[in-house]
Amino acid sequence: MPATLFDKVWDAHEILRGADGRSLLWIDRHFVHEGSFHAFDQLRDRALSVSRPDLTFGIADHYAPTLPGDRSTIGDPRIRSMVTQLADNTGRHGIRLFGLDDPRQGIVHVVGPEQGLTLPGLLIVCGDSHTATHGALGAIAFGIGASEVAQVLATQTVWQTRPKRMRLTVTGRLGPGVTAKDLALTWIARLGADGARGHAIEYAGEAVAALSVEARLTLCNLSIEGGARCGMIAPDAAALAYLRDRPMGPAGFDFETAAETWAALKTDDGAAFDREVTLDGATMAPTVTWGVSPEEALPIDGRVPDPATLDTAEAARQARETLAYMGLTPGQALTDIAIDRVFIGSCTNARLEDLRAAAAVLKGRRSRVPGVVSPGSTAVKRQAEAEGLDRIFTEAGLAWHDSGCSLCVGMNGDRVPAGERCASTTNRNFKGRQGPGARTHLMSPPMAAAAAVAGRLYDVRDLSGCDL
Repeated sequence: MPATLFDKVWDAHEILRGADGRSLLWIDRHFVHEGSFHAFDQLRDRALSVSRPDLTFGIADHYAPTLPGDRSTIGDPRIRSMVTQLADNTGRHGIRLFGLDDPRQGIVHVVGPEQGLTLPGLLIVCGDSHTATHGALGAIAFGIGASEVAQVLATQTVWQTRPKRMRLTVTGRLGPGVTAKDLALTWIARLGADGARGHAIEYAGEAVAALSVEARLTLCNLSIEGGARCGMIAPDAAALAYLRDRPMGPAGFDFETAAETWAALKTDDGAAFDREVTLDGATMAPTVTWGVSPEEALPIDGRVPDPATLDTAEAARQARETLAYMGLTPGQALTDIAIDRVFIGSCTNARLEDLRAAAAVLKGRRSRVPGVVSPGSTAVKRQAEAEGLDRIFTEAGLAWHDSGCSLCVGMNGDRVPAGERCASTTNRNFKGRQGPGARTHLMSPPMAAAAAVAGRLYDVRDLSGCDL
């Protein structure tokens, strides 16, 4: 029977199927970070060891200090404890750690693909919801809870229910200034934060095929924000070119042999999906969020919704609460919303391509507000500095930081002050996500750069002289 890409990879990893229909799956790559200490505690309490330390990789990211300076000394005892616990746990079990002193350190979902640990056809898990990122290279990748992390550590397997399959086809080509971030926010706004609930998404279509691999990583990263279990894109020539010569990936004859298998890893003609959704990429525009969920997003030329015009009482109530928290008024033009700061970073948009796009907007310009640029990895930081991108950011008035999650989630001490409004390239705009009382507007790197220049939400297409 014709099979989908997802089913092919899932079936290749299914060890057995339980009476309840759940599958016991073999795990090829397991990433752990500071938040995984609960799982290591469970192993310690049960006197268990890590089954496959060679397939487990520790990465310091969520609590990693990003302020420039000596990372060997962390003043905040809580943050220092989290980073130290990860080093102790990985060291005790013989797990490779990309720690603060490692030149490969960075955000887990940037480091995995960058180092060649993420490969087509693999099954990848991590105790982080945005593990879906890795599906951009034809892998099944999803986040798991603390008890599941412990199970994987102890057995290299995990029990999971097979999700339904959904194909999201994006026809046409994205226009100038429209990025993978805009594509993702558009489909989430149209389908809703639960629009893909219970499904594994396969992204397809001309617009998706035209995306760079780094842009595909952004698209798959945001799958979880639309309720999906994971997102995938079939590997093609662009993916194979990206994977060649990765530091920890296959090389030489091994790569050529693997590439033949990867090239055939795609959905068969006639394979059935539980749901089919088609969108026209040519009609999409730069998009920003106005509320406290990624689904509360609109094209930049839109206006803040009026609760009185919404279809249900519940929707109206939610909108009123959102507007009160965000300090917005019904009907307000999005481009009239002033911002207090910008953040360019996170596992969603802190790769080299993202930094180049933001720098192209900021070159020769000044930011009206303060802001932070935090590369997705130390390797990205080094390359950006070699290209002079750091100087463009600092000359524009933004701070150039080290790599880590930073202002995406605020665990490392970097926070947006209460009541301030941040134009952010991150993945979530929940209440308090960037700090208690912080107000977050999600957007692409070039849109965040445009907002910095304008001091308000702004359409990057209206800035002349930008390489879009």
